[in-house]
Amino acid sequence: MLASLTVRDIVLIEKAELQFAPGLNVLTGETGAGKSILLDALGLAAGERGVGRTAVRVGADVAAVAAIFDVAADHPAHAILKDNALGEAGEIMLRRTVTADGRSRAYVNDQPVGVQLAREIGAVLVEVHGQADDRGLFDAGTHRLLLDAFGGHTALAADVARHYAAVAAAAEKCESLRRTQAAAAEERDYLGHAAKELRDLAVQPGEDESLAATRALLMNAGRIAQEVAAAADFVIGDAGAEVRLAAALRRLSRLPVEGRQAASTAETALDSALTLVQEARSELEALAEKLAADPGKLEQVEERLFALRAASRKYNVPVDSLPRLRDEFEAKLAALDAGGASIAAAEADLAQLQGRYRESARELSSRRVAAAKNLDDAVAKELAPLKLGAARFRVALTPLAEAAAGANGLERVAFEIATIEGAAFGPLAKIASGGELARFALALKVALAEASPPAVLVFDEVDRGVGGAVAAAVGERLQRLAETTQVLLVTHSPQVAARAARHFRITRSRDATRVDELSAEERVEEIARMLSGAAVTEEARAAARRLVAEAHTQAKPKKRARA
Repeated sequence: MLASLTVRDIVLIEKAELQFAPGLNVLTGETGAGKSILLDALGLAAGERGVGRTAVRVGADVAAVAAIFDVAADHPAHAILKDNALGEAGEIMLRRTVTADGRSRAYVNDQPVGVQLAREIGAVLVEVHGQADDRGLFDAGTHRLLLDAFGGHTALAADVARHYAAVAAAAEKCESLRRTQAAAAEERDYLGHAAKELRDLAVQPGEDESLAATRALLMNAGRIAQEVAAAADFVIGDAGAEVRLAAALRRLSRLPVEGRQAASTAETALDSALTLVQEARSELEALAEKLAADPGKLEQVEERLFALRAASRKYNVPVDSLPRLRDEFEAKLAALDAGGASIAAAEADLAQLQGRYRESARELSSRRVAAAKNLDDAVAKELAPLKLGAARFRVALTPLAEAAAGANGLERVAFEIATIEGAAFGPLAKIASGGELARFALALKVALAEASPPAVLVFDEVDRGVGGAVAAAVGERLQRLAETTQVLLVTHSPQVAARAARHFRITRSRDATRVDELSAEERVEEIARMLSGAAVTEEARAAARRLVAEAHTQAKPKKRARA
């Protein structure tokens, strides 16, 4: 519920503080006194757009309004606050300031926020119905939600939305697999050729570097062979190292025992040296043999090296990376071969999910048809007592094409009316006249009762242009509606004002507007004024007391007004 509203320096109001009660709260006063200013101030706090310097009272620098709401812990507003790190429980305060130059700032729980966020929170807390209102019940975007809440199948609607999301995700997966398959199919020939070429090439690790070294060696084979031969002659020639070391060892082996013992270290060193020289001789001979091998060896090495480097340039990777690239190509070919099976599996999943969606969506459609009929009947019962007997109301369920069906189900939901007998049905806000809009809203709200009520329902002169029995019917329905949600009402009808749980009087003197909460006796005086006009008579006071007494006698035991 709306607990309080504080207004400072807005239009004609210098300062006003209103403490509201659960149930029905009424604002009365002479035409032009400023009742609508209070509603505008509440709208301003709730993020209403289009405010400017005209909101600021003449002579003031800043206009400010603060609305405090006491709502249940499960109210949708708390979820919005939580998502935006603005608190999770307790009271909710919406505050707005406007400077004299037209600048506006919004606050939620004393934290600055954008006006759009303030409006989003305000929309779930306050619902306004007035002469030219195009929000709340008259916003076609809310009709589906209201019908689902009225029919008690909000959970089923959520299941339909969840199934549709799963269908959309599965469809995207199928499409992605098809795109991948199509792209890979275009590359099949290329992948097959490239993989075979790299398999045939059979690159070995480090082969490029080894071949380059061999090529450099073979290109200088003649000069190197000469040098190697000369080096070998120093090792194995008649006066070479091997011959001389062997001769030295033979001389030492002829020494007597005592000489052999003394020269043992030298003999060991010479023996090691001879072994190394013999190894060197073997390496030199092998090298010489290699240099003197097939004269076509250089050509073979160069051809192989050219093939490796050509492949490297072709595939734009280093030679050593060619085996890895071959593996990647072969993996893509394998995936392409398996792609058909993957697509078939994904399509089977999609078909299963589509079946679940259609099943739940058809069940939702069936329930909506039943709920629509019940709502049609409920609203029809309310129209005649509200002087709307010639009007007809219906919930229009327009089937959607299969391609257009989505998360919200298989049909479009809209509330429609026809105000003249025989006339075609059309949207509420476009067909109903200014005087009928608020009464239609009242009829709908009474029929919808507890279907997702906001924290406070606001009606601006719902009883305009009616009196007598119709005004009494309006009051009775407002009082009944106030049993489930708090109602704030601007009224000129004494029959309606008599049913209030709390009564405020708005008066204007010169250039200032004043707001007073009325006591029981003051209420009688105000209702008497509304009955008789400027001169309040005792007969009017008696009639006022009778209206108040009858209102309380007729009132049903009240439930606690829902926040």
